[in-house]
Amino acid sequence: MKRLFAVFVFAAVALGVMAKGSVSELKSPDGKVIVTIECDGALRISASQDGVTVLSPSEIGINTGAGAAPLKVKKTEKGSADRTITMPVYKRREVRDHYNEVRLTLSDGFRLDVRAYDDGIAYRFVNMQKGKQRTIKEEVARYNFAGDYQAFVPYVNDNRGGERYCYSFESYYDEQPLSKMFADSIATTPLAVCLPQGKKAVILETAVENYPGMFLKKGRGNQLVAEMAPVPAAVEIGGFSRLNLVPTRRENFIARVNPQQSLPWRIVAISREDKELAVTDIAMRLAPECRIKDTSWIKPGKVAWDWWNNTNLTGVDFRSGMNTPTYKYYIDFARDNHLEYIIIDEGWSGEESLMEMSSEIDLPELLAYAKERGIGIILWSSWRNMLKDTEAVMSHYAAMGVKGFKIDFFDRDDQTVTASAFLLAEMAARHHLLLDYHGLKPTGVQCAYPNVVNFEGVKGLENAKWEPRVGNGPLHDFPRYDVTIPYLRMMPGPLDYTPGAMNNATRDNFFGNNNHPMSQGTRVHQMAMYVIYDAPLQMLADSPTNYKRNQECTDFISQIPTTFDETVALAGEMGEYVAIAKRKGNRWYVAAMNNWNACTVTLPLGGLKGLGTRARVFRDGINADKDATDYRSENITLGDSNINVELAPAGGWVAIIE
Repeated sequence: MKRLFAVFVFAAVALGVMAKGSVSELKSPDGKVIVTIECDGALRISASQDGVTVLSPSEIGINTGAGAAPLKVKKTEKGSADRTITMPVYKRREVRDHYNEVRLTLSDGFRLDVRAYDDGIAYRFVNMQKGKQRTIKEEVARYNFAGDYQAFVPYVNDNRGGERYCYSFESYYDEQPLSKMFADSIATTPLAVCLPQGKKAVILETAVENYPGMFLKKGRGNQLVAEMAPVPAAVEIGGFSRLNLVPTRRENFIARVNPQQSLPWRIVAISREDKELAVTDIAMRLAPECRIKDTSWIKPGKVAWDWWNNTNLTGVDFRSGMNTPTYKYYIDFARDNHLEYIIIDEGWSGEESLMEMSSEIDLPELLAYAKERGIGIILWSSWRNMLKDTEAVMSHYAAMGVKGFKIDFFDRDDQTVTASAFLLAEMAARHHLLLDYHGLKPTGVQCAYPNVVNFEGVKGLENAKWEPRVGNGPLHDFPRYDVTIPYLRMMPGPLDYTPGAMNNATRDNFFGNNNHPMSQGTRVHQMAMYVIYDAPLQMLADSPTNYKRNQECTDFISQIPTTFDETVALAGEMGEYVAIAKRKGNRWYVAAMNNWNACTVTLPLGGLKGLGTRARVFRDGINADKDATDYRSENITLGDSNINVELAPAGGWVAIIE
């Protein structure tokens, strides 16, 4: 899936063993980002942009437990590349990968690759030894910053089964200075650090395959330190509803790596303006190349989903629930509203076997019914059940006509799990099955196997079902979170937020309700998510009954694609508001949403190529601050290149422009 527009050029600039104290400097293609790598018995990396320090000298390295001889650089190579990556499933059809690179062959048998982009830096280690596996005790990464800067920190806050590294990767953001971070608490990535002059540095990773993911914790001073889960030595069934495999004992090492294996890319993305982070491709450029030769069978789309709305249907002549009549109704709803799929969530199979089906579900009948109507069916599974005779399960259900699986409760990213994510994706691809991973953040597997069409790893709409109230309002500020995740969580890959609530509430009127859930913020706040959030497999989370009662809104969101040809950031500030435009064919889809602070946002549309003048618009109604369901829909003619849109508290604006 990658087309080279420029040949990689690497030149050896130094051969033989270099003395301690060697220094390599690397500049981005525009010359504004400068990376320095020092080797003085240990490796340190630092970076700046426009003369502003992004990363102070920071120690990096690999500890194999094989001794502590001073590290030396044996060979240095420098090169560059400028290529275009064709993306089969993404928010734009093509991604430009333009960088300068230095490769340092090290005396410990690893190679260090460092790349400088105009919008960030990245490095990885490569095991250069041949013939046998190597054990890695620790990967060292101590990110030092020049000041006590404010940070957006997604702490691990709900360990499964009490195990430190067993987590669903769903985190709100604590906004605090680096010095005030909680001691010994670990955080997931991406994590943002606010630099001088309005810049931000975001630490994240990609190409995490057969290796643990990276957590971050407070270090000394203004330092963030990497921590990774050791390899599990023993596991037991436990965690949430006993759906997890929880490690009870771990080894004293984080990974055994194969000969010539590349370790994950460690990325520090850099922005001059926040809006750049909402559309950056830096993680996609560094992800593994596509391993599927023919991707034409991979069909993204929208999904009628049962779980969030608790299969609540009104005006039907059957008892709604986990049964065949209910899912026939969902299939008819999907057909009538031009959706591609339905999901049958937890409960269709036996608790311990995917080869056993509920007596209330006639899956062959449903598959035949769906096929006649052009609708695909996706089935839910826990990760631990999917591990039981995976080939038999996938081949059986693919032969029946199932289109994919939503695999849930990974809830870890140690080496065992990340290796499994790739193996499951490869096996599913052989059977032409789509996958939606829950309890796991994007790792780059979606680029190697584009049949992995979504990930959860986000505090999505499901959390509104059980949100408690504190005083006159809810405990958590969902709208602020909603306009933070486009800048952070969305950077490594798509997110299964599951939007689409038709029961919308102001801050004062909101309360958690499991059977009849609602969202914080306005109706159009929810509708705008269908443009802003990257989700090749995008849910309609509310019930068919509620969508039919609000058919005008349903008709609109059903027209919004889930993959695009082009994406442009229009405006935004992390945690405050976001505005994005996406193009599919000759239509532009433009949306904005904000936190609880009402505001007016100027959308600069003049730079959008091929922009038409006729727009179908949904905006907050004049009383949306009192009744969050209030909205206005209208057809407008676009005049000049800018348009000012007014957003109610936790509001939204969305348009389809012909």
